[in-house]
Amino acid sequence: MSPPAFTHRQATALPFVRAWLYAMAALVFVMVIVGGATRLTDSGLSITEWQPLLGAIPPLNEQHWLEAFEKYRQIPEYHLVNKGMSLEEFKFIYWWEWAHRFLGRVIGLAFFLPFAYFAVTRALSLKTSLRCGALLVLGGLQGALGWYMVSSGLVDRVDVSQYRLAAHLTLATVIFGAILWVALGLERPRHAPRDGNQWTALLIAALVVLQVAAGGFVAGLDAGFGYNTWPLIEGALIPQGLFTGTPWWRNLFENALTVQFNHRMLAYVIAILALIHAYLARTPGSLMVLAAVFLQMALGIWTLLWAVPLWLGLAHQGGALIVLTAALWNLHTALLVRSAVPSLRPATA
Repeated sequence: MSPPAFTHRQATALPFVRAWLYAMAALVFVMVIVGGATRLTDSGLSITEWQPLLGAIPPLNEQHWLEAFEKYRQIPEYHLVNKGMSLEEFKFIYWWEWAHRFLGRVIGLAFFLPFAYFAVTRALSLKTSLRCGALLVLGGLQGALGWYMVSSGLVDRVDVSQYRLAAHLTLATVIFGAILWVALGLERPRHAPRDGNQWTALLIAALVVLQVAAGGFVAGLDAGFGYNTWPLIEGALIPQGLFTGTPWWRNLFENALTVQFNHRMLAYVIAILALIHAYLARTPGSLMVLAAVFLQMALGIWTLLWAVPLWLGLAHQGGALIVLTAALWNLHTALLVRSAVPSLRPATA
C-alpha cells in the first residue's frame, strides 16, 4: 500500500485540525459531566422552554427571574416535588440547566466555525470533511434530542423519560467517541479487524457504549439510590423480583432492580473480556483498557455503596468516557496499517 499524499495545505494544517478535534472531545466530556450534575441535582426541568437563540440569555433582573420561576411553577415537578421552593432555590437548579444548554451552544459554535474555515481553505481531505459534517449533524440531533427528553417531564411526569435520558446520554457518548476516532485516524490508515484480538478490542469498545446506555437507565430510574450493597443485591447474587412486571421485557427498562442488576452484570462481562484481552494481546493499549475498566468498576462500587453523592456520581460518569477513550485508543493502535507511514510531502500532479 502506498502512503497517502497530502496537499501542502493539508500537511501544514494537520496538527491544528487534530488539536481542534481533541479540544472538541474535551468539551463534550465536560458537557457530559455538566449533564450528569444537572440530572443529579434535579435541575433538568427548571427551564420549561426551548429557545435555541434567545435561550442563551439568562434572566437579567428580578422580574425576569420571577417570570421564569412562574413558568416552572406550572409543571408537575414543582407541585409534587418542590412545592414551596424559594426563588433562591430555583435559581440554583436554573443555573445548572442553563449552563448545560449554554455549553451545548458553545460546542456548536466551536465546532462549526473552525470546520467551516478548514473546509473553505481546503485544509481537510474529502473523507475528513464528510466525517466532520456527519459529526456536525449528530451534534444538531443531540440538541433536538435534549429538548425531546426535557419535554417528556413537563406534562404528566415529575421526571424525564428514562428512555429519552438513556438515548441522550448514549448519543453524547457516541459523539465523543466519534470525534476521538476521527482525530486518531487523521491520515493514519486503519484496516478492518482481522484476528481474535482485534475483534475483541472492537467488542470491548461497543460494550462500553452499551454499558453507558445501561447507566442511562440507572440514572433515569434513580436506581443507584437503592440496593446499595455489593456484591449481593437484596442478600443474593441473583435477587428475586427481576421480572415481576409484564410483559417481561419491560423489566429491562422500567424495573429499577433489573436495570441496576443488568448494569452490574455487564460491568463484569466487560471486566472479564478486558482481562482475557490484556492477557492474550499484551499490548500497551490492552493493558490501559484493563486498568481503566477495573478502576471504573471500583469507582462504581464506591458510588453505589455511598448512595451516589454528587461528586462520586460525576466521577463515575466521567470515568465511563475515560474507559471508552482507552478502548478506542486500543482499537486504533490494533488496526493501524503498520506499513503505511503518512508522507507529509505535498502531492504532485
